[in-house]
Amino acid sequence: MSDYLPVFIHFVLVVAVTALLLGAHALVGSRKPTPEKLMPYESGVWPVGDARERVPIRYYLIAMLFILFDVEAIFMYPWAVVYRWLGIVGLVEMAVFAGVLLLGYLYALRRGALEWQ
Repeated sequence: MSDYLPVFIHFVLVVAVTALLLGAHALVGSRKPTPEKLMPYESGVWPVGDARERVPIRYYLIAMLFILFDVEAIFMYPWAVVYRWLGIVGLVEMAVFAGVLLLGYLYALRRGALEWQ
């Protein structure tokens, strides 16, 4: 139980600070709704058109490429930390992993996913 005491203290402090900040906002914050404040605003752009518009497939391709390279970075960092301990087997495994990701990148490049129109 003593091993979890710092985690419990941290949790209690987080809950207390959150409650304090939300309470201070409720007491001090101004509440003057105007039409401009009530208008939806997303990603730094004022909404134009219907919210039910179809999104081009290119958007999803870019999102998948981001995930592909994000996963690569997530797995390469811990590998680099323990590289000496893994030895040549770890190097070969990472080369295979990077090769598979390179194939995904080349496929996306060939399909034109990285070209903006």
